[in-house]
Amino acid sequence: MLAMSDIYCIKHLRNNKGLLITKIEKTLGINWRTAKKYADQDHLPKEKNNKKKGMLYEEKWGEIISDWLAEDRKLKRKLRRTKKQLFLGLKELGFKGSYRTVCYFISDWMNYSS
Repeated sequence: MLAMSDIYCIKHLRNNKGLLITKIEKTLGINWRTAKKYADQDHLPKEKNNKKKGMLYEEKWGEIISDWLAEDRKLKRKLRRTKKQLFLGLKELGFKGSYRTVCYFISDWMNYSS
């Protein structure tokens, strides 16, 4: 299956630019049947939204880390907490998860907040 941006591009080329299926096929380098399927289809496939699970997403720990990261963004880079310092701070509050779990959550948070 194509990415949503590719599907929108095919629909744009067909509906707004009025290109033929063969021209869309050659322009985007995709199969003719695929171009026809998405160009003439009325409804778009639904995008998948994977809901995150786990103690950092369902319990208070994720909110604590998010707050700490938001506070640290206001500080100079040298004064910000490292992932290890965040993990040790959670451990002091009674967190039972692993360091790796905290690292995954932080990287997700950084991707979504940028």
